[in-house]
Amino acid sequence: MRQAQPFKHQPLQTAALLLSVLLGVGAQASASPAKITAQSIIVNPVDTKLKVEVWVNRDAGGQNNPTYRKGEQLSVGLKTNQDAYVYLFNVNANGQIDLFFPNNFEESNFVKAGVTRVFPPQGAKYTFTVGGPNGQDRLLALASTRPLDLEDVARFAEDQGFAKVRVQGQENLARALSIVVNPLPAEGWTTDTVSFRVAGEAVTPPAPAQGGATGSVTITPGQGPQPAPQPAPQPTPSGQIQPGERQNAARDQAMVDAYARLKGSESLGQAVTYAAPWGDGLWQKFRGVGAYGDAVLLHANGSSRSYAVHGMLLERYLALAKAENGATRPPGRLGWAAGDEKVIPRNTYGTSGLYGFFQNGALYGTEKYGTFWLTGAVLKTYQGLGGSGSFLGFPTRDQYQIGGAWAADFEGGTIRTVSGAVKVYRK
Repeated sequence: MRQAQPFKHQPLQTAALLLSVLLGVGAQASASPAKITAQSIIVNPVDTKLKVEVWVNRDAGGQNNPTYRKGEQLSVGLKTNQDAYVYLFNVNANGQIDLFFPNNFEESNFVKAGVTRVFPPQGAKYTFTVGGPNGQDRLLALASTRPLDLEDVARFAEDQGFAKVRVQGQENLARALSIVVNPLPAEGWTTDTVSFRVAGEAVTPPAPAQGGATGSVTITPGQGPQPAPQPAPQPTPSGQIQPGERQNAARDQAMVDAYARLKGSESLGQAVTYAAPWGDGLWQKFRGVGAYGDAVLLHANGSSRSYAVHGMLLERYLALAKAENGATRPPGRLGWAAGDEKVIPRNTYGTSGLYGFFQNGALYGTEKYGTFWLTGAVLKTYQGLGGSGSFLGFPTRDQYQIGGAWAADFEGGTIRTVSGAVKVYRK
């Protein structure tokens, strides 16, 4: 089975997720190497306190081996007993590997303890459609107390919703992941797997996926970003200017790459300023295209990538910068853009909007409520519950303080920090 990222791509053939990676570490506080079994399974030699459970919709207990026909829809559930970062791999019968989660359709791969996450979530812009080959499939869920660097295992390319996995075959994946988890401390990671079989002809022909994944994931149309006001003025060139071009005619390669990745002619439009210094990095203003609104490309010094901020998110981002420092640099509570914006589909409250990820926080924008910022433990807890797709829905105001403690209000509830602990309340 294959995917679509968002967590955008080719048909996701039912991947026989043959990889039972049970990641683990030694009993000491120091790192310990993972064990690879004869079945090419990565096993943690220690019985860790951290646990993760994964299952498919036809086997809620995760212990059986249900059968799916080609063309049928598959959903995946997972839960952890501690706050963790979760990675969900798919290995099919011919060794093709896909990374289902994280992807560019979800806001974060941080999962809150005890919270059940289901993929695709309600209102998602992608689906998991069984596409073959026939045979045994296995899903691997890897949970870690720290974010993992999978750069050598999988990468997101251009505008793809799902990452392209750079290894093939469960044995090679096992080796690669054993290297990734080796530096982690004991008790720092664990895994769980679930199996299912693919057999029979397609019920309906799987629709081609978009965005670069190799699986049988199809993506449903999403709502585009909304118009936004103009950003703060920047130096304006006298003639046509190229993406990433500076006044000395040099080109900022990260901006050039970002323009290509984001299909800039369709989303950013024509540059109206040079790439100019801003704080400890660069920014460049674009006219924007249609509903995207005006935009900027931001490139922080030391980063190999540049990211765009559009419309309503850009307006609020610059307003925060102006209030904090006269718009001479990014707002401290958010920092530089750290990812491309995402369109969030309609949630259970009937609200859709935009999500922007930054070094120190995030912006959520909706026509219904406006654009608001979240940071720190409040943001981490919110995203661990599923973000705007959870029972909390979208934020309805900026994060704020009560008695010196942070709090935030949402469509379906509130997050409060009480005596240093984060508490979540439903309406």
